[in-house]
Amino acid sequence: MINRRILTSGLLASLATGLGSCGGGPDLGGGTSSANGKKDDWKKSFGQNPANDSLDIRQPRTAPATVAELMEPGKLKEMTLGNPAAKVTIIEYFSLTCPVCHKFHKDTWPAFKRQYIDTGKVYFIARDFPIGRSSGNAAIALRCDEGNFFKLLNLYLAQQRRWVSQEVRLDAIHAIAAPLGLTRTKFDSCLANQDIINGIKEAKQRGRDLGVIGTPTFFINGKQLRGAITLAKLSAEIDPLLA
Repeated sequence: MINRRILTSGLLASLATGLGSCGGGPDLGGGTSSANGKKDDWKKSFGQNPANDSLDIRQPRTAPATVAELMEPGKLKEMTLGNPAAKVTIIEYFSLTCPVCHKFHKDTWPAFKRQYIDTGKVYFIARDFPIGRSSGNAAIALRCDEGNFFKLLNLYLAQQRRWVSQEVRLDAIHAIAAPLGLTRTKFDSCLANQDIINGIKEAKQRGRDLGVIGTPTFFINGKQLRGAITLAKLSAEIDPLLA
């Protein structure tokens, strides 16, 4: 019998090694089993498990997204940190199952936040781009407790081996958020909340329309960067804009 934890760990490690980005593949059909064994057809909108995702087969847009397009609000509340009046705005499209997102938030995020967000130099916006149905369900958990959005984002990324697997495990997904106060009753209610579901689907589609084909994807005052970029790379992009 294949050990699920070993398989998942191997998958995450192999994907992270290349330091590229996680593919934002096409949304493939088929429901996924919930905790009670029933098929949840709406989850097809989040595609397949990350192991089966491929790059978006559609042609990328030929012209860069404009700043006005990037800053247009979606259906869900914009999740932000920092000074809205800062000279630099950075948007990150993330997937909670993406090992490259994990690497960025582990290696770069703490120092980047201290140096640029906490000092008011950068206004930061985080946007959902779930790859795979597990990521879609975890994204719902974030939206179910928006007061802890950024804490949960980092927890899900840091603890991917606890909940990312070949099948959706709602108990494991909820267990990450439970210590911060998200009850299972509220989580289950959010899983059935069509406004949240549609908002996450719309956020991903808007990302695609803006040229996002994988995660993490960053827009720095409109300039697009992909992958687990380093603090040095971020500084090289940000510092001239602050001059």
